[in-house]
Amino acid sequence: MARRYGPRWALSGLTLDLPAATAVMLAGKNGAGKSTLLRILATAIKPDRGTASIDGFDVVRDREDVRKITALLAHQTYLYESLTARENLAVVADHLRRPRTRVGPALEQVGLASRADDPVAEFSAGMRKRLSFARLLLQEPRLALLDEPYGALDPPGFDLVDEVIASLRRGGATVVMATHHWERAAHICDSAVVLDEGRLIWQGAAADSLAHEPRWAS
Repeated sequence: MARRYGPRWALSGLTLDLPAATAVMLAGKNGAGKSTLLRILATAIKPDRGTASIDGFDVVRDREDVRKITALLAHQTYLYESLTARENLAVVADHLRRPRTRVGPALEQVGLASRADDPVAEFSAGMRKRLSFARLLLQEPRLALLDEPYGALDPPGFDLVDEVIASLRRGGATVVMATHHWERAAHICDSAVVLDEGRLIWQGAAADSLAHEPRWAS
């Protein structure tokens, strides 16, 4: 699989097989192609060459089917600023035909129950990230794509990320997360994939990746 932006190839000759119901750490320097890979899997962009499939659905031909089972936590939160946290999740619940009774527990799970009726415009970056996680939980994805999930969060927020990943895995979801928090991710993920300039340079058990980190983390 490959994708380029102008003359530069963001991904080139990438071949991956991600096992179901596992957590995969996606690592590499800035510009290595991590976000591009996640966006292709989420159908936000198309590959220029090659194919990708999720549960048998092609990310180009079966875009709508892929979107029903995939959720992307991106750098931007895409929340409705004028709505409250509860109202934001109610919109998602209605769109996905989930009962609104799940909104309260989702807010509780991410530590926002006490701010449920406050407008998102008043939220800090960390609170918006927490609300984005609540939205992802409502989606109940089979594939969760997390782009720098620890970003904008404080230490308790880091623990929240770990708990959400554990919750998704208990539900049978596959989790792929791009992160620079190498050591933390290596202890909660099953496997690791390392990219450099759009190419796969290492793949193996997440715990084993710690021995190689200095070679490509700087």
